[in-house]
Amino acid sequence: MSRNSTLSLKQNWKALWASSSKRLLTLSGSVIVAAILSAMPMFFQAIENRPGLQLHDFVLARIPAANVSICIFLIIWGMGLYTLIRAIKQPLIYTKYVWLYIMICVARILTITLVPLAAPAHLVELVDPLTGVFYGHATITKDLFFSGHTATLVAMCFCLPKKGERIAAAVASVIVGILLLVQHVHYTIDVLAAPVFVFALNKILEATLFAENHIE
Repeated sequence: MSRNSTLSLKQNWKALWASSSKRLLTLSGSVIVAAILSAMPMFFQAIENRPGLQLHDFVLARIPAANVSICIFLIIWGMGLYTLIRAIKQPLIYTKYVWLYIMICVARILTITLVPLAAPAHLVELVDPLTGVFYGHATITKDLFFSGHTATLVAMCFCLPKKGERIAAAVASVIVGILLLVQHVHYTIDVLAAPVFVFALNKILEATLFAENHIE
């Protein structure tokens, strides 16, 4: 890293901590995310033990199920690593992503609770050793409406400031959404609903907590 880049990084972090509102958003967001992630295993175990409706999905019925887990997580963790690196250099990216992720988690808890679905037919188990801890190292198949994997990537589109990287995140979201259908992990409606929810949640976030905190 060049000396100018190092100075810019330090200046960005100093600017964030010098602002009481940004400092509060960053710290409180981090604590809330930690609390949500620690509670997730209990929630997922509860929904896995309840009955759900299996939908007839016109699209899934015409896609042969295949295991594409490696491709899915290479894309997700690749984009996640890139976003983390950008957030280290520009901390407001981290702050906004944390709060958008909180809203996504809360929205998913509500929609999954209100829309009890059974796993799609011919589902191929999706296993990620890195995030398995948040599922209590158990097989979870009913966290369906809406797709968390897709939403996580779509959220990056609204947090990364440069046009090129936003396009990359959007393309990654589309590819992962398609691969989730190939693996029959989600219904089509789960994947299609994810960007709609994230778009709406981002609008709410930008009109409230981030009304005066713009990422440039």
